[in-house]
Amino acid sequence: MKTDRRRAREFAMQGLYQWQLTRTDPAVIARQLAEARGFDKIDAAYFRDLLEGAVAAAEELEREIAPLLDRELARLSPVERSILLLAGYELAHHPEVPFRVVVNEAVELAKTYGGTDGYRFVNGVLDKLAARLREAEVKAVS
Repeated sequence: MKTDRRRAREFAMQGLYQWQLTRTDPAVIARQLAEARGFDKIDAAYFRDLLEGAVAAAEELEREIAPLLDRELARLSPVERSILLLAGYELAHHPEVPFRVVVNEAVELAKTYGGTDGYRFVNGVLDKLAARLREAEVKAVS
């Protein structure tokens, strides 16, 4: 069963995907997505924070993510890039969510929406990003 937070992440990923393609204001995207089927079952405040926060922090997050990639950032699929921005924002700005939860949720999104082995790529990048952004937490559970 999907939690309201997992659904919020799905909608935020969809919003980030749309933002990448259209550069539409995230508030407009949020209003459009609020009309979608199933939106009433999400943590709407968390969704808005993830979408608007990831867009606002996109340049900073991309600078953190780019050195961890095996290809140029521009060559990522919009789905992979959306998931990495979403999870990167969550790692950087939601320390109350354990890093393993963030990584696992991102991997599940990649399995559902990404390419065949996209989830492995996402997992590898986020493991490295978590080690950088949450070094003490990662060391504590290793």
